[in-house]
Amino acid sequence: MDRVAPRRGARPADRRHPLVATAMVLPLAVVLAVMTGGVDAVVTQASSVAGILGR
Repeated sequence: MDRVAPRRGARPADRRHPLVATAMVLPLAVVLAVMTGGVDAVVTQASSVAGILGR
């Protein structure tokens, strides 16, 4: 059987570092949250939870 040495610096094409994937998705997630009003919903929920915990 022939063994081929991998190229120097070659990485598998099917995997990427989780931080790279997060950096790619995060801008789109922010835009969608702002467009759909998701930011207001999170703020409303957070203030409700803070109010419950503060009592």
